[in-house]
Amino acid sequence: MSPRRWLLADQLGPHFLDDPDQPVLLVEARELFRRRPLHRQKAHLILSALRHRAAELGDRALLLRTGTFREALAQVGGPVEVCHPHSRAAMRFVRSVPGLAVLPARGFVTGQADFAAWADGRRGPLRMVDFYRYALRHHGVLTAPAGDPAPRRRPRPASAASPVPAPPPVVEDEIDAQVRRDLDRWAADGVRFVGRDGPRRFPATHAEAQARLAHFLRYRLPEYDRYAEVMSAQDPLLAHSGLSSSFNLGLLDAQPAVRAAERAWRDGLAPRSAVERFLRGLLGWREFLWQLYWYVEPRRPGAGWPAATEPLPQWFADLDADAVEACCLADVLAAVRDHAFTHHVPRLLVLGNYALQRGWRPAELVDWFQRVFVDGTDWVMNATVLGMSHDADLSHVETRPYAVDGTDIDEISDYCLGCRYSPERALGDLACPYTGGFETFLHRNRARLADDPRLAAELLRRDDPEHREAVLAQEEKRGSTPP
Repeated sequence: MSPRRWLLADQLGPHFLDDPDQPVLLVEARELFRRRPLHRQKAHLILSALRHRAAELGDRALLLRTGTFREALAQVGGPVEVCHPHSRAAMRFVRSVPGLAVLPARGFVTGQADFAAWADGRRGPLRMVDFYRYALRHHGVLTAPAGDPAPRRRPRPASAASPVPAPPPVVEDEIDAQVRRDLDRWAADGVRFVGRDGPRRFPATHAEAQARLAHFLRYRLPEYDRYAEVMSAQDPLLAHSGLSSSFNLGLLDAQPAVRAAERAWRDGLAPRSAVERFLRGLLGWREFLWQLYWYVEPRRPGAGWPAATEPLPQWFADLDADAVEACCLADVLAAVRDHAFTHHVPRLLVLGNYALQRGWRPAELVDWFQRVFVDGTDWVMNATVLGMSHDADLSHVETRPYAVDGTDIDEISDYCLGCRYSPERALGDLACPYTGGFETFLHRNRARLADDPRLAAELLRRDDPEHREAVLAQEEKRGSTPP
């Protein structure tokens, strides 16, 4: 008897099956939605993707709606197998189920044994940039020459929206309508969600994700390098792909996407600088974070920052953007509330940066990012929030915390143009909360930051005793209230 392949909610693409006639198990476990409040649109996307996959598979799929996974598995007769899960909690569970076979991981380019061999041979910290160079060589990506005379273009300030066509829209269907009715009923029964409901904006099927990828490669990738590191209130997506949830749901396979981006360069459709930047995210960061999640033994989140002890404030946890006057934070928090998504720059320099400056507990911030972002997963958010935003695992991810003041945000965005705060000011009624917060962060963590040349220089420049004490008093009074 052929084993039934259990497809988890992040394993919904065709590459998670081996046989066109393979029987499939899909499970909606309501307990996962009761356990902690998810963004309403994240919950909708998960259920929509599961139900669309069941509809695609037809009679081959057994879709069970139960309280827990264990209850569902108890209803299945015959052998069941599952691909390597994407979280340690899920892995512990599948290993606890008698007779459940666990297959190797899929959807990633570098194998776990290859990563371990690379990591075991390293001396010193494991860095993404070194892994990325290894991955390019190991997989033979961007190796052979191709004519690309265009020089690398510096990203322009985001004073205007990106001149690239919008991605093809998602068209909801009856499955989405039923999901919305079910979530309304769940909410009435006490299941709590955060954020606003709205039309589904992200792919729930492999076909939808493929259409978005093809559009990105043709129309947006050529401009990706120009807009990758800027932010704009006029165009939150700019030239980004918006495909992170599609990869994290398993709707897209990384290997063919990498090769498709490489072909775009070889065919002259996109400059190498743009393709390189895209591949650094897909073949570099994404692969590195996944491998590191399984290679490094977990530790208590946020152990590296003893000063980060403040609880996440309620206005932030509940996505209350209307309570915020600082334009950048208000706009980004509203985007999360309304769409469950922003690209990586606002996540790091607006959300994570502010939390770092205010000393909010990293573990609570990780949990928040996982719950409110449509692409939030354990293996991504642990490393990016703790290792990048909060520098709490310095030896494995980054060389410094992502802490900047308002002038840095002003340089790469159009947020400060209409803001009541002045990015150059650290003191007074017009003082930017990011600028005052950055100075406070430097002073409170001066001992830890002494070995960081950039931050040590910033600290020295702001070390007038009278000014320092005034800023510290001002920001202590502001605390974690909405800026």
